[in-house]
Amino acid sequence: MTNSHYIAGRWVEGQSSDCISVNDPALGQPFAEFMAASVAQVDQAVAAARSALPAWKTTSASERAAYLRGFAEQLGQRREALITLQMRNNGKPRHEAEIDLDDAIATFGYYAELAEQLPAKNRDVPLAAPGFTARTRLEPVGVVGLIVPWNFPLVTSAWKLAPALAAGCTVVLKPSEVTPLIEQAYGQIADALGLPAGVLNIVNGKAETGAALSNHNGLDKLSFTGSNSVGSQVMRSASAQCRPVTLELGGKSAIVVFDDCDIDQAVEWIVAGISWNAGQMCSATSRLLVQDGIADALLPRLQAALENLRVGNPLTEEVDMGPLTSQAQWLKVASYFATAREEGLQCLAGGKALDRDGWFVSPTLYTDVPKHSRLWTEEIFGPVLCARRFASEEQAIAEANDSRFGLVATVCSADLDRAERVADALEVGHVWINSVQAVFVETSWGGTKGSGIGRELGPWGLSAYQSVKHVTRCLA
Repeated sequence: MTNSHYIAGRWVEGQSSDCISVNDPALGQPFAEFMAASVAQVDQAVAAARSALPAWKTTSASERAAYLRGFAEQLGQRREALITLQMRNNGKPRHEAEIDLDDAIATFGYYAELAEQLPAKNRDVPLAAPGFTARTRLEPVGVVGLIVPWNFPLVTSAWKLAPALAAGCTVVLKPSEVTPLIEQAYGQIADALGLPAGVLNIVNGKAETGAALSNHNGLDKLSFTGSNSVGSQVMRSASAQCRPVTLELGGKSAIVVFDDCDIDQAVEWIVAGISWNAGQMCSATSRLLVQDGIADALLPRLQAALENLRVGNPLTEEVDMGPLTSQAQWLKVASYFATAREEGLQCLAGGKALDRDGWFVSPTLYTDVPKHSRLWTEEIFGPVLCARRFASEEQAIAEANDSRFGLVATVCSADLDRAERVADALEVGHVWINSVQAVFVETSWGGTKGSGIGRELGPWGLSAYQSVKHVTRCLA
């Protein structure tokens, strides 16, 4: 395929010598390829965004809101094609791909509403000192670079793109080289809506392209979602430029199950937290803390539930879980299976790659995992669940918080006062109580400790792309 980069309102061919191969993970075979963007093309994209900024940031709030609603409507019109592409390139089951699309649509609609409220945010500020007046302006931060991952394409980009455009920023978007195709829908929609040239630019590529964007001195802000190893490089480049950065990084999240919990419901929440998107989520609740009084009854049912999950090709089978999205991730997860064998961990379910075409692994459960085990402390990014028992509420909180990450957690208990108390004590950015991981655009997303800097979604997501200006005037 050609013309895979959207720069200054035009589709262009990549000029790098690096070829991007797009794979179907259920087959382990490529189905598309194209040339990556060159460093010079990244320069062109940033220059286009810089050129478009003065006019775009002065458009009315209602005009920007209309474009955002147009994005939502156009995503809906492309529904079946985008769902199929999510299934084919990511290996997502249909119900997951449908939720992804609905999430992206809701995000653009929500930020359209917030964009319309922006004029009211510019307001007078009362001063204690006489003889002066003051007012506040919220202004777009400027040209922003957006680097998004492969596990939730379309969704993560919507979480960044919609508030950035709502704020009046112009954008250079770099999708993952593993799943680069679905984000092209945003360029196609920009064309269909007549979005001014340069407001949205899309450059595809591997590490060289990402580095060229994150190091570019033409950016005013960079927002990155991905691994901690790459995130640290992005942070170093931001520090060299002394510019703001938002980082949404890894997790090793806990799900805490108390002994008053309904076992069947607990199993449902646990399975969803580790098998959704084949466990390829920074928010995967991959550490199970189960109270002594319920553990002997819960673990066998959990084992059976994981073993009964239907794993297969979402395009040809009715499945609960698809393949891992890339061969690199499949090899990584397989290496943790080997580590588990070396450490002598007790495996109740799975623990192996599946002997079939594509990059499939079995949903896996290890029990009584030591706190020093690599599988307990490291983000695996696959359907690998590690369990430990606890005796008291205090112990559960201490073990859940004993992590270098702090993204999310889940608490399961019939005692809602206790559940709320534990939720308040957990050192994370988002807690679910007696629920699957339902994410709403009105709430915030982001973590503490090694899970990143800043927040996305909600009004906090919009604030991330705004700067605050005060104007003070002497009345004399």
